[in-house]
Amino acid sequence: MIPDQYRRVHDWLWTREPHSRSQRALLHTARYALALTRDLIEGEISLRAMSLVYTTLLSLVPFLALAFSVLKALGVHDSLQPVLQEMLQSLGSQAAVVTQNIIGFVDNIKVGVLGFVGVVTLLYTAVSMISKIEGSFNFIWNIERTRGVTRRFSEYLTVLLVGPILIFAALGLTASVRSSAIVTTLASIEPFGTAIVLLTKAAPYVLIVGAFTFLYGFVPNTRVGLKAATIGGVFAGITWESASAAFATFVSGSQQYSAIYSGFAIVIVLLIWLYVGWLIILFGCRLSFYVQTPAFLKITREPPPPGSRESEILSLRVIAEIAQAFTRSEPAPTLEQLSQRLGVSLVRLERSINLLSNAGLIAEALPERRWVLLRDPSTLSLAAVWHSTRGTVETFAADDIPAQRALAFVDGIEQAVADLPSADLREWLQASTAAKALKK
Repeated sequence: MIPDQYRRVHDWLWTREPHSRSQRALLHTARYALALTRDLIEGEISLRAMSLVYTTLLSLVPFLALAFSVLKALGVHDSLQPVLQEMLQSLGSQAAVVTQNIIGFVDNIKVGVLGFVGVVTLLYTAVSMISKIEGSFNFIWNIERTRGVTRRFSEYLTVLLVGPILIFAALGLTASVRSSAIVTTLASIEPFGTAIVLLTKAAPYVLIVGAFTFLYGFVPNTRVGLKAATIGGVFAGITWESASAAFATFVSGSQQYSAIYSGFAIVIVLLIWLYVGWLIILFGCRLSFYVQTPAFLKITREPPPPGSRESEILSLRVIAEIAQAFTRSEPAPTLEQLSQRLGVSLVRLERSINLLSNAGLIAEALPERRWVLLRDPSTLSLAAVWHSTRGTVETFAADDIPAQRALAFVDGIEQAVADLPSADLREWLQASTAAKALKK
């Protein structure tokens, strides 16, 4: 439930008209901040962050074991510990202890003696972590489609195997540049010395921003524009590093956790930081979504789910708009354009889009989330398109006779309609255009 105070602030922001470029930038920033505040109030992203904390605890050691194996094959596995400690620096003095324990667990996993079943289980556990992350990102992007099993394993394993190499290559390159004779010489000359110090301090921010930008561009099962991914990466990277420093100060300055929880204090602190970290990552992803689809910034009162007939008619209207652009060789419509042309909310439109997409009739293309027809309109009968907009129902138990009879009745009607001779989609569009011309 969104508080009335939020609605008042929201309505005030969306009625303001900026008079200069600086006012416009400030107004846009305030709208983005207010939308993220709304997401925080609603709490769904927070629940996703809690779920990912649990997933991280289960998958962290297998994930690091794979990275350790790859780095060990390259002879640089000794670098894993300082990098992990750097990532956990927000835990303050406890970072070294947590790092040592994790590395101990990873060392105890001997990939070579696990056997086939053990290796498959290890890969599955590591891949499932990225799969959970994708599920959360798809939820944030309002995407119901997920990658197929084959594509999921191939793309995820590529990240798991190539990712550690790229990270340590970047760290090694940074270290080499810092220790080179040219950089050392320039450091003794002002203003180059000050610039090098600033660049050195900015290096962690650049690396983490780059990692988040890649995450936001790759993981969601949609085409994310570079601008949206970069803005989300910058926000999450800066927030992550700032929160890390603040959290480290808080942990080092508070002894209450150790007094209350004793030996469990380190576990409690780790769980809190994992939750904060995932919260930052998910809100960075949400910001990327808002940058690419700003129409969702404005608060809307979600309408109730439409009835079957209304949903079918809307789906036919949607595919008609998309097919019309196809036949006229016009740019494919975006989600916002479809919403404006059809006069329906984005939430309701998403349902029809998902039905048509799951039926293999349309697909998403380009970073602007434009929707294109996958088949020539002349090969699609109107009855078949209607049948696709009906969606699916849950599977009923074999002994549930009333449900089975009802399902058979509906299936019979749908099949009978689908088998009737009907115009194809192209003929239907031409007839609609002709009717519109005669009316004028």
